[in-house]
Amino acid sequence: MKQTLAKIAVPVLALICLTPWIQAWAALLLGIAAAVILGNPYSALTSKYTNKLLQYSVVGLGAGMNLVTVASVGLHGIGYTVIGISCTLFFGFIAARLLKIEREVGVLISVGTAICGGSAIAAVAPTIRAKSQSISVALGTVFMLNAVALVIFPPIGHWYGLTQTQFGLWAALAIHDTSSVVGATLQYGNEALQIGTTVKLARALWIVPVTLACGFLFARGEKGAAGKAKRPWFILGFLIAAAIVTWIPAAQTPGHWVEAVAKRTLVLTLFCIGANLTPATLKSVGIKPFLLGITLWILAATGTLTAVLMGWLA
Repeated sequence: MKQTLAKIAVPVLALICLTPWIQAWAALLLGIAAAVILGNPYSALTSKYTNKLLQYSVVGLGAGMNLVTVASVGLHGIGYTVIGISCTLFFGFIAARLLKIEREVGVLISVGTAICGGSAIAAVAPTIRAKSQSISVALGTVFMLNAVALVIFPPIGHWYGLTQTQFGLWAALAIHDTSSVVGATLQYGNEALQIGTTVKLARALWIVPVTLACGFLFARGEKGAAGKAKRPWFILGFLIAAAIVTWIPAAQTPGHWVEAVAKRTLVLTLFCIGANLTPATLKSVGIKPFLLGITLWILAATGTLTAVLMGWLA
């Protein structure tokens, strides 16, 4: 009976995740709940197609970016962007070693914190051939902190008397995902929303060099690990999609449609990732990855807030 129910419930839940009413974090939790409570009778399929769905989704997300706008913003703040990303990655790798966290988990959480949360994790994961449980832990950490940021960032901004410009900049640099940046800055004001969204999109372009670097480093890897990492050719697709909608006006409207579809397939992918988990896998993960994510996020948030208050970022 349980197996029969699972055969019906898992596809139905997957289809529901394609609707606009299910957010990314909810899809991940639905997948985990289905795997733990009912079991996943389609684990062979979900495991097989997870990485492909991730790659196609990343390519589609490129269709929603204007390279000229985000590049101009990115060049304006290239100094603090490079410093912020480099410091986050450095401290992330060091902390992961100290906590004795599995290498790929440490990389995914560090990259997600440094750049743009779930999108960065989605881009890097297939490059390093991360396991489903590693991706799930990294995404779960990011989504949890995103939810917290939506609640606490606006009050903190008001407490410190941040202007809309200051808050938009801080939110873009300290909150993981673009969607959560939009949610937090929307509560603060229209100017904060515009600045936060633009700066975050510019920061998202760093997915490309960081993903390429991860692919190169993992391809070299440790002794005997050469060839395990996959070259991130889908990043080229991401750039091509962004370039098309940037310089071909007629492609902009279809580009928004492609981006919308890509966002839904990414949500479906998160459901599949969650559905691949078993109770034994969840138990083996432990609390250390969450400690890493929280520590990095607090360092990034307090560091950028201090820089904004001191006038170092503008």
